Amino acid sequence: MPLDDIRTKIDELDRKLLDLLSSRADLVHEVGEIKKKEDLQIYAPEREHALLERLSKMNNSRLPDKSIFAIYREIMSAALALEDNLTVAYLGPEGTWTHQAAIKKFGHSITYSSQANFAEVFDQVARRKAHYGVVPIENSTEGAISHTLDLFVDSPLQICAQILLRIENGLMACIPREEIKTLYSHPQVFGQCNNWILKNFPDADLVEVSSTTKAAKLAKQNAADGAAALGGQLAADINELTMLEISIQDRATNTTRFLVIGEKTCPSTGKDRTSILFSVHDKPGSLVKALQSFDQLNINMSKIESRPSKQRNWEYIFYVDLAGHCTDSDVAGALTELEKHCSLVKILGSYPDIEV
Repeated sequence: MPLDDIRTKIDELDRKLLDLLSSRADLVHEVGEIKKKEDLQIYAPEREHALLERLSKMNNSRLPDKSIFAIYREIMSAALALEDNLTVAYLGPEGTWTHQAAIKKFGHSITYSSQANFAEVFDQVARRKAHYGVVPIENSTEGAISHTLDLFVDSPLQICAQILLRIENGLMACIPREEIKTLYSHPQVFGQCNNWILKNFPDADLVEVSSTTKAAKLAKQNAADGAAALGGQLAADINELTMLEISIQDRATNTTRFLVIGEKTCPSTGKDRTSILFSVHDKPGSLVKALQSFDQLNINMSKIESRPSKQRNWEYIFYVDLAGHCTDSDVAGALTELEKHCSLVKILGSYPDIEV
């Protein structure tokens, strides 16, 4: 077929696609109106999970699932914007890994609200100035993010989704590599790139800052003094820095898990994770008995962390991730048993245990 004819057919398909997207948008608007009347959550992780699974089963085109999901991520983003001008708070500034994680989950069509720290992300959602918030919870190299864990103790917010984001750190600067004397970055990034730093810049001054975007900004401002930064490509692009080396993290599979927080948790999807926190009575064997609550019902614990309670010295709060949904009979039974051995049990939320 001649090239011009092929392009004509593509143009015809584009017109049909636009018509279909317009019809879909009309239906989405109707959904939004029903949700407002019935006071339902705007974002439905369980619906997203079911849609992506269905698309994967139906897909028999040249496009791989990854591409189909990326296209539908933006279609769903536009739908969320249509329903109620969705606003998502995130740990800023613009260009941080948390910002990128939020975009990965919610797409480009919604409104994003940059916050200076973890507490402000929680506060924006609690005060309904944002519909949802995105915060990091753990990194595959550096472990748990303690600030996020601590905020859940007193917060009424629930976890409704998770995001797994592959972290690709690089060396960025606007000066030649041989002139670099100081490296700026977030403490987690320094930890993730520790071996690379020791090998390549053993004598450099390491300056910890609140975000990789701020690190990039400082690298540009202090370039004359030999400054560079460690972080992602987006931070480099925003600050017009050159990426001198890519993928410098010690582990190639370095991944950070982020949580989406809101007012309500997610209904069961059949493949879920439940996060809880608890504090045991100050008696011998209390922790063992608490953990046996899960063992007796064959509930898998995928994560357990402890943090000081900040109420009394040497008193701790335990954070646990469980396989299953809090409404599942086995999980609900285990939580009922757990309460017998604890002074505090709090369900932080149940959400799909998948990442597409």
